[in-house]
Amino acid sequence: MSKQDHVLIVDDDPEIRQLLAEYLRDAGYQTSTACDGKEMRRRLELNIVDLIVLDLMLPGEDGLSLCRRLRSSSDIPILMLTARCEPTDRIIGLELGADDYMAKPFEPR
Repeated sequence: MSKQDHVLIVDDDPEIRQLLAEYLRDAGYQTSTACDGKEMRRRLELNIVDLIVLDLMLPGEDGLSLCRRLRSSSDIPILMLTARCEPTDRIIGLELGADDYMAKPFEPR
């Protein structure tokens, strides 16, 4: 990814969305945020996105379903970001199309 790339952060926790958005903007990336799948789809319609940081536990449609749906129509890289960190959760996320998996809590660097 280059510094002008656009990262979409999808998480229902406003503090995590803000923390990641600020950290990535300070590193030179363009960022957008969404609190759920509905808002994520709106953002994807309006913007070209180069990476999606996707929480698993979202209100409404969960991150696994969103990942499966995204992967069926897009090759945008997906980084799962979740408090669910059991090995089976990681395997399922990767099998559904996530490119990588990061557990909460995390260190932004």
